[in-house]
Amino acid sequence: MVSLPIFIILIGVLVSISNLTTVPWNIEPTGQSMATLTDDTEVTFDNPSGETLPAKGTYEVTERYITLNMTGDGNLTKESGARGKANADGVQAIKVLIREPQNASGKRPGVVFMHGAGYGTCDNSFGDVASGMASAGFVTAVLDKPVWNTTDINRDYPASAKAYDQVIEYLRDQSDVDEAKVGIYATSESTWISSYLLEDDPDVAFQILLSPMVFSPRQSLGFFVTQDFTLVGANEGYQSIVQRVFSADTGLFGLNNFDLATLKPAAYAVPTYVAYGSKDVMTAQVDGVRAILYNAHKADNWNVTVRSYPVANHVLRLGDESEAGTPFADAYVDDLIDWAVGTSAGLTQTSEKVAGTNLYQSIGLPGALKARRVGTIYGVILHVTVVLLLLVSIVLALVALGRKIAADARWRREKREAKRAGMLIPERPVVLGFAHGFGNALLTLTLTTLATLLIFFAGLGQVIMGVVKLAWGGAPTETPGVMYWSWPVIQVVSVLVLWAWSRVFMHLIEAASVRGLIQIPPRRESVRDIVTGADPVLASTRLGRILFWLVAFTMLYILLVFAFWGLFIY
Repeated sequence: MVSLPIFIILIGVLVSISNLTTVPWNIEPTGQSMATLTDDTEVTFDNPSGETLPAKGTYEVTERYITLNMTGDGNLTKESGARGKANADGVQAIKVLIREPQNASGKRPGVVFMHGAGYGTCDNSFGDVASGMASAGFVTAVLDKPVWNTTDINRDYPASAKAYDQVIEYLRDQSDVDEAKVGIYATSESTWISSYLLEDDPDVAFQILLSPMVFSPRQSLGFFVTQDFTLVGANEGYQSIVQRVFSADTGLFGLNNFDLATLKPAAYAVPTYVAYGSKDVMTAQVDGVRAILYNAHKADNWNVTVRSYPVANHVLRLGDESEAGTPFADAYVDDLIDWAVGTSAGLTQTSEKVAGTNLYQSIGLPGALKARRVGTIYGVILHVTVVLLLLVSIVLALVALGRKIAADARWRREKREAKRAGMLIPERPVVLGFAHGFGNALLTLTLTTLATLLIFFAGLGQVIMGVVKLAWGGAPTETPGVMYWSWPVIQVVSVLVLWAWSRVFMHLIEAASVRGLIQIPPRRESVRDIVTGADPVLASTRLGRILFWLVAFTMLYILLVFAFWGLFIY
């Protein structure tokens, strides 16, 4: 039975590829937690002088705008730039919204706000927090996010840090600002930038870190996606996609942000307030707090306050972040303002340093993640090739279809004319001329393979949509659907398709053997009959033979793609 060894060879190749592309993956320990010292998040200080400290709402707030033009490396320039992007000379006009406490006496502390992912402006970002801090006596600065012509995947973090530092310097130069008391408020992505900022400017007075990413983008995003794939109810098999994606050597494409070395003692050498939400599914909170405390203590900084708020998402808001007007969690804004006021005043904190709801982390940080160049190159070649093969196959199939339609139309016309003239009806023209059922087999296996590919994309698409919804603060679905059952279905169908192809190849070998094509030397008249189409093994026309082998190779190549993503690991 020739089909069995063919099947064994094919399945052996695919299983080997799946195992060779497997990435070492360790997400232990699972279910980590860190107990807080109290569930009361209030921040208090020893105030021996008895002086009344400002709080949220103490002052009326005034607003004004300035514009700073910055080059792509974060330096100031007199050339006018474009807002929201760089002009032809690489200059971005960055608008800054300054909020100041009205009638506040003396020099005031200041805060510069740093954007998370996306393209925030000074008008649509941090309004509630910046206004609240200004009403408590801070001069706050919210700027357009310095992006120039970059995107989230190729952001220039060192230049961004320098741009934020330009705004810090602007505040320090103001007559109503105490230059020694200007701090930062960084959230999510900008906590990578703040690491560069504090290294460049160690005189930053304090930092408020909202949902800090802490670890390198590769590790942080690998953790986030791995955890969320599980939370949304995706089949465990889809984790293999995460492993391979986050092991990509992005440096090959000029994307060097994946492995930023931002976890340094200098990044936590100043008084630090860290805030997390219990529904934040994007951060490794237990590992993150440990790393922050370790590096802060290494920098001889023992002034680190951690607050964890129940039911709060990645931006410390309640509910779905995609909906406008969602409120902040509990007393988050009041707590951070109280901390910033007391810290700026140089007072000693009397409340617990770690408070709120207990920290929880469902999986361990995938610390072994690293760039794998060979696997990346193979994956790129594989996927580019399969796209090209699909395009060529589609074009050739359309050509064959067009020729079939044209030939049939011509034949029907000739048939009608022959009937009217009382002549013999001409034979129907052969366009592809598949023999021995190979045409039907090709059509069936092609449709089955493409349907399997669509199921794969449907399952992956549902997983991605679920992760996005979860990241915005939504709840995971109770009925996972296609993202759960699609993986094993694809595995089973792929094996069945592979078995069917082995049967087709066996049938092809048998047909060739009967005609003496496998013997050495091949039978001359059989070769002539095959070339002329008189006695075909596969198809009587050259177009049919080319179409068969091209489509067959493409469908098997799709199985190679499945193997790359781990679908042949059982």
